[in-house]
Amino acid sequence: MPLEILSPAGSFESMTAAVRAGADAVYFGTGGFNARRNAKNFSGDELAAAMRYCRLRGVKTYVTVNTLVTDREMTAARDLVAQLNELGADAVIVQDLGMVRMMRALAPDLPLHGSTQMTVHSLGGVLAAHKLGLSRVVLSRELPVDEIRFICERSPIEVEVFCHGALCMCYSGQCYLSAAIGGRSGNRGLCAQPCRMNYSFFGGAASPLLSLKDLSAAGHLGELERAGVKCLKIEGRMKRPEYVALATKTYKDAVREGREPTREEIERLRAVFSRDGFTDGYLAGKKGENMFGARDEQSAREARAVYQQAQSIYKSEPEPPCVPVDMAFSARRGQPVSLHVCDGDGFEYQSQALPAEAARTRATTADEVESGLRKTGGTVFDARDISVGLDDGLRVPMSAVNALRRRCLEGLEAVRQKAPERRAGVWEPGLHRGGYEGPPGIIFSFVRLDQVTPKLLDMGPDYLYLPLREIDRHPDVVSALARKGQKIGAVLDRVTFDSQWPAQIDLLRRARSAGVTALVCGNLAHPALLGGLGFELRGDFGLNVMNSQTLKELRALGLTSATLSFELNLAQIRSLSHSMPTELIVYGRLPLMITENCVIRRRTGECTCDGAPAAVIDKTGRSFPLLPESGCRNTLYNADKLYLADKAGDLKNLGVRYLRLCFTTENARECEEAAAAYVCGGGRAPDRITRGLYYRGVE
Repeated sequence: MPLEILSPAGSFESMTAAVRAGADAVYFGTGGFNARRNAKNFSGDELAAAMRYCRLRGVKTYVTVNTLVTDREMTAARDLVAQLNELGADAVIVQDLGMVRMMRALAPDLPLHGSTQMTVHSLGGVLAAHKLGLSRVVLSRELPVDEIRFICERSPIEVEVFCHGALCMCYSGQCYLSAAIGGRSGNRGLCAQPCRMNYSFFGGAASPLLSLKDLSAAGHLGELERAGVKCLKIEGRMKRPEYVALATKTYKDAVREGREPTREEIERLRAVFSRDGFTDGYLAGKKGENMFGARDEQSAREARAVYQQAQSIYKSEPEPPCVPVDMAFSARRGQPVSLHVCDGDGFEYQSQALPAEAARTRATTADEVESGLRKTGGTVFDARDISVGLDDGLRVPMSAVNALRRRCLEGLEAVRQKAPERRAGVWEPGLHRGGYEGPPGIIFSFVRLDQVTPKLLDMGPDYLYLPLREIDRHPDVVSALARKGQKIGAVLDRVTFDSQWPAQIDLLRRARSAGVTALVCGNLAHPALLGGLGFELRGDFGLNVMNSQTLKELRALGLTSATLSFELNLAQIRSLSHSMPTELIVYGRLPLMITENCVIRRRTGECTCDGAPAAVIDKTGRSFPLLPESGCRNTLYNADKLYLADKAGDLKNLGVRYLRLCFTTENARECEEAAAAYVCGGGRAPDRITRGLYYRGVE
């Protein structure tokens, strides 16, 4: 099967543009549960009309329901999914694990595709998606072709990758910058794109330090197809129809003709929308300065110049036929005249007329019948193979031939537009389970072992969390702590490519020998790959737990606890049904982005992953620390520290089992002071603090 071209449809006009330009499938949102809530999206009668429009033309419809959902929103989400199942969506694109759980019960025949918001970037993540019941997964944009090939060769489900459009600086599903700055959550479809703003390093000029150029996979289509990719996805539900038309036609023509897009085609795409040109992203395994760029006014002026050219693709009338059909005509003496029409998708329709009479003067010829049957103008059908069975000496009026053709094609239209029959299941949230009723325990999480002091240990933390690589640097110290009965959890990297897993397994073996008993899992791949190693598996914030159903799903995957999303507010946390112990981050700099492209390298020009932390400064002068991660990645942390030690009363009766204090840039003394404020009460708050989103929540 050739590569499927999947195009964005942020409006009905964009959908028309995609279909006319040759898209095999379109994706669009509806309701309030999609990652582009500011797009026009589809609702009411328009939603049903969109699906009929696409089904008639043989184009699949994938509906995005790919945001995190709260418990209170589950009922509305349930109604939406039931509607999509009834209307016959070809698949639903989903991020939230709780939604996956609900959809499997409510619509067992409805295919589910894992959104790129799931941060699936390894075979382990794909295997987890398969276990969850997904039939396709959209891989993270950061993967090179070699990693994609490794996954595709072993994947039990279909793999989809992006081929064109905007590149986020952060791994999708792991960005909390927009939520932290302005309460608009990217995980809930309202990203304000703060990464496109200007930032500076200390003493430097402000520039779009976190803004990447748009992706173009031109030059890699053949590689991706040979690697086993099923679908190429074009980003752009917020873009104009002209962009959708040009991008779709460019990639569809290239795939159909077995070639790469030409320089002229890519130049037209650059003119209609780009950020200082294109990058092939991470496909070639390269990272660096040439990937960065921003949109400017000159680019916008160039775009307007090519809009008319792009409009000709989808505004031409009449609509070009796009569905080939075969026709079988029969006129036998003494039998009804009949016409049978069928397409390549298995749909068919047949109609009959009164028997033909004997010709009084001139008999009808087969060529005349065929000529009449080929007049399919004004429909989506293109007559391909026509067979005419006609006895000699019969007169068949052309009006009868035309009427049969019209009836059959109208009937075939109706058959093609009909939604597939699917089972409708039942889903209920289940009994509410109260959370932990006693005083919550304490977890201290560190990035460096030199932050851990005897005074901190005397406070009796239930767990110490340390990065796996930090544990490997100090195995003797970790062993000494473990021998004293201190439980230690190794925090796994949220991002680990398959090529990096052998080294990770070695680290895990050594950590086990050092006395580590728990692993803190921030990605779906972790429970899929590590469930049989004998560690206790604890869920980290990267799993985006926002509702009770997600907790149930994570428990089914083998986790024994889960960290709740820090995008929840306290009321939402209090109302959760706790099917397993939960943790809540209550102190520290919240991690807002994890980047494959090293921002620190942009400042220094070289890898300084073992050096001192850096920071970027926003227009208000706030400093956002950058800490290095494995693989020359970075995590961007909030400028202000989350501080709730003086809100102890509000933290009571939340139902969480553990309160987690996260220490990042603090020295040992600062760690002690902050911990004492939570454990013993009192103390002085840091100079700049935030209450996070626990009081104001997110949109």
